[in-house]
Order: sequence, then C-alpha cells, then structure tokens
Amino acid sequence: MKIEKLAGIDIGSNAIRLLVANVITEKNETPIFKKSALVRVPIRLGADTFIKGIISEENKNRMLKAMEAFKLLMEVHGIQKYKACATSAMREAKNGTQVVTEILDNTGIKIDIIDGKKEAAIIFSTDLTNIIKSDKSYVYVDVGGGSTEITVFSKGKIINSKSFKLGTVRLLNKNKSNKDIWENMEVWIKANTQNLTKVSLIGSGGNINKIFKLSGTLLGKPLSYIYLKAQYHFLKQMTYDERISELGLNPDRADVIIPATKIYLFAMKWSGAKKIFVPKIGLADGIVKSLYFNKL
Repeated sequence: MKIEKLAGIDIGSNAIRLLVANVITEKNETPIFKKSALVRVPIRLGADTFIKGIISEENKNRMLKAMEAFKLLMEVHGIQKYKACATSAMREAKNGTQVVTEILDNTGIKIDIIDGKKEAAIIFSTDLTNIIKSDKSYVYVDVGGGSTEITVFSKGKIINSKSFKLGTVRLLNKNKSNKDIWENMEVWIKANTQNLTKVSLIGSGGNINKIFKLSGTLLGKPLSYIYLKAQYHFLKQMTYDERISELGLNPDRADVIIPATKIYLFAMKWSGAKKIFVPKIGLADGIVKSLYFNKL
C-alpha cells in the first residue's frame, strides 16, 4: 500500500479553501481519495473586484495571512505536493498578478490564476461514476462567487462547455449587464440541450451542497426541481438574520445562497431537467485529482 499526501487550494470569489487529501493506492486497484482536512476562510475577494476592480489592501493582507496559515498546515500534514488556483475575482482584478507575486515572495506559495475553461475542466475531472449513467445526458453546473461554469455531456462525452460571468457575489451587486448574461446563458443552455432527452443537472458549489445537507437526502440521491423551487421561496421569505440563526448558515453563506439557488433553478428550467444530483465536490477536489494524475 502507498499513501500520498496532496493538497489543493481554491482561491474563489467568496471564500478560500485548503483541501488536504490522502491518496491510497494498492497494486492493480483504483486509487482512493480520502479527505483528511478542509479549511475554509471567508475572504470575499469578489466584493472588491466586482465593484472597485482591484483587491483591497485589507483583503490582500488577509490573503497573505491565510496563505501563511495554509503553508504551516501543509507542513504539519506532511504534504508532498500541492497546487493553488485562483478564479474569477483574481483574474478580473487589475492588481491580481501583483497580489500573486507578493504572496509568492512572502509565503513561497505559488498561485496560478486560471481561466473559466480551465476551472470547468479541473472541476469536471472529479469522479462522477457513481452518478453518471452511460445512456443519459447531464448539465454540470458549478456556481461560484464570480462565475458559473457549465458543461453539457451525453453518453459519457462532453458536448460543450462555457464559463459565464454570473456568480453569487457578483449578483449581490445590481448590474445592468447581468441581464444580458442571463439571456446569453439561457440561449446557450437551450441550444446545447435541445436534442437531448432525459437531462439531469449535476450541481457543485458550497451553496448547493448546503441545500442538499439541509434536505436530509441520502448522498447519491437527487433533489427534485419542485423541492429546489420550494426551498428557494422559503429562503427568500426569511431575513438574512433568520437564515443565520434558524438554519445555522455562515454569515458569508446566508446572502449568496439565494442567487446561487436561482442559477441552478434556471439551469434546470432551460435544460428541461427535473432533478439535480449533488456529489459534493468542487475545485479543490479537482485540483487534488489532477495533481495525482499529473494533469496540472
């Protein structure tokens, strides 16, 4: 038996995550990826970028401290290999590369700013064999703070993939351009699913994971469109404070969960999907798997 210790750092628009995983391999056996630790820090970089166009000094310093902490945690866990990837907030910030350089100089942690297509490919590389049926069609939707990555695939083959500048943090800030992006997403989803039958959604991201957890549904079983729509209206009628006190949501989750649910609902409506599977995976999981298979 061989055990490798790998880590993935996901620098998103709403939060930064460190995933520590043990990869267990035995001769002639499929490797097992076992989560050892997951640390989430609510640094909302998108609140800077999507309004001011830059990462603020305050959030840059918070990022520096988070990376210093992550470096120490990786040392304690005995991490052999890691990868840090930053998404839409960092790639749109005018000082994004400057912040990346400063973090490298101060902590030794190298951050790659990846585009939407690369982000979608990394997330999609996670194991979905327990959900995907070879004769069915799926729309994979990953909703982040700054963007939504969508991949349409049928009979095990990718048909098309696209990144939309429509994310939860971005939607909190009313913007006229959002209307055009909603329309573009609708046209794209309908065009890429019009010849498919029995379409299901696969949802990834912290918000759909939370909704799935609140539902009490068994892992591997889907949520229905009717349930998700009812949950959306239920969440909307609650105040921000009630979502924290009564549902136990984190303060940085209690506001973005509503626009996130809206994106999943529209994706289901436009694709004709009646159910959504929630495998509880994300970019950090994809980074670890891509690291192991030398795809990064």
